[in-house]
Amino acid sequence: MTADPAPKLIGSEIYRGSSYGSWHPLAIPRVSTVMDLTRALGWVPPGSYIPSPRAKPAALHAWHDPAYVAALQRAEADGEVDEETRRRHDIGTVSNPIFPEIYRRPATAAGGSLLAGELLATGGVIHNPAGGTHHGMPDRAGGFCYLNDPVLGILSLRRNGARRVAYVDIDAHHPDGVAVGFSGEPDVLMISVHEEKRWPFTGALEDREGGSAVNLPVPAGLNDTEFNFIAGELILPLVERFAPDAIVLQCGADAVQEDPLSRLALSNNAHFGMVAALRPLSPRYLVLGGGGYNPWTVGRLWSGVWGTLLGAEMPDRVPPEAEEVLRALSWSRKGRGAPTEALMTTIRDAPREGPIGERVRADVGFLRRREGLA
Repeated sequence: MTADPAPKLIGSEIYRGSSYGSWHPLAIPRVSTVMDLTRALGWVPPGSYIPSPRAKPAALHAWHDPAYVAALQRAEADGEVDEETRRRHDIGTVSNPIFPEIYRRPATAAGGSLLAGELLATGGVIHNPAGGTHHGMPDRAGGFCYLNDPVLGILSLRRNGARRVAYVDIDAHHPDGVAVGFSGEPDVLMISVHEEKRWPFTGALEDREGGSAVNLPVPAGLNDTEFNFIAGELILPLVERFAPDAIVLQCGADAVQEDPLSRLALSNNAHFGMVAALRPLSPRYLVLGGGGYNPWTVGRLWSGVWGTLLGAEMPDRVPPEAEEVLRALSWSRKGRGAPTEALMTTIRDAPREGPIGERVRADVGFLRRREGLA
């Protein structure tokens, strides 16, 4: 395995001020916060930041239906869709609304993952926090995802020399679009840890997606100790045995305790540990974003992911410039996830440890036996 070149961070100014609408969970800034926070922390060395290109329609056609891509472009140009388009492609709905950048924004996220596949042809490490839109289907949107950049990124990696790809998804929601994209594909291993009884209600324990997937639905309240058990007993052994040419980690930030769209109880340490543990298992490593609907937790988590990849030391308290970025964020939501002083002044959460539940032990044991690890 060749030595990693310096990690690269992919971003774009299109995410600054772009919103799905003031009422939508994605009204909050996310990637722009990561860009500002990492710079304020001094974590963007010269040459490490890459502006994301916007994917051209022909590149999106590698997986997406041309008629659907054209429908997204028309929706952006017209600012509306007709009923037939809404019904056929699931755009212009409550979950997947029309907004000014409905084509350009997801095409930019997809462009980042497509570019990553090319840049990783000879090895390396890339973080594309705008990526991770794992619910997009070939001909329709789903779960706030208009395009499926993980699928496109994996296809790009394979076109550029990575025959075997391990896709690990630790978002609170199951990656149904990626499962459809690689069902039954022996050279793509998909591992998903997601909250049970949570939209899109796919990814059952017994579901192998044609033999290419390992799904672990977990109960509400999953803590750091349980996640680390899952990582050590299931995820890492499976990936190591698979011996991938590339690893794609979807690092959704909605599994942390303060997120409003899940009921898991992780700290961001679980994500940082997973990011670090997977890195030595393949010469090519692409880390994506995903879900995350609390502006402080998502910005801190993906910034910490980048810091972990960079090997940066996380300060006990962020410097004044970084604190200013965090204090400038606002959110109307109250209750679960409301801002605390720690969310304004730190990157790393306090650990959220606890007992390993019998259900988690039993399900991990079942999967280990089924997959021949026991």
